[in-house]
Amino acid sequence: MLLEIGYNNGVPIDEEFFINNIAGRSDVEAAQNLFPDWPLEKGLKFLEDKEAKYRSLAKERLEPVKGLAKVVQWVKDHGYKRAAVTNAPRINSELMISLLGLTDFFQAVIVGGECEKPKPAPFPYLKALKELQVSADHTFIFEDSASGTRAGVAAGIPVVAVATRNPEKSLLDAGATLIIKDYEDPKLWSALEEIDREEAKLKKADA
Repeated sequence: MLLEIGYNNGVPIDEEFFINNIAGRSDVEAAQNLFPDWPLEKGLKFLEDKEAKYRSLAKERLEPVKGLAKVVQWVKDHGYKRAAVTNAPRINSELMISLLGLTDFFQAVIVGGECEKPKPAPFPYLKALKELQVSADHTFIFEDSASGTRAGVAAGIPVVAVATRNPEKSLLDAGATLIIKDYEDPKLWSALEEIDREEAKLKKADA
């Protein structure tokens, strides 16, 4: 779509540009990064059209991150509360959740644009804590962008960053507690097993 309007003199943007200017950003921030000389309304209209294109492509091409079903089952087995927290528009996020078969999995869907400020501000995650009635001390987050990681850290919640798109360094610099390749990463399962061990100790102490 950028090529169609002659953006960057017809040279396609690369992955690094996408990560630095678009990935995980709110539409307002992405519009300002992409089109600093345009009126904001015009930039937002372009992004709205982009989101519509994304939805049409997602129906055919969306694939879950490796190991997603396994980690979803682990969360279900433990009876943990869960929320999806995203900067994507609600129409996009609900479509993605539906296509992945997770509509009944999430008890809340928090959209950054409906909060005081979107990620990287902490407000979307703080709203999720409030809606689920849980504390940051007993919560952890899966994130896949530096912006989202910063939001989680600012909310006082440990972040497991999934390096499916963003460079590990950017996620580390954003404050991620653990960086994993995907949901099958042995590092993740080692950490989850540690949670199981700690829970077992607590139950034993309470008995």
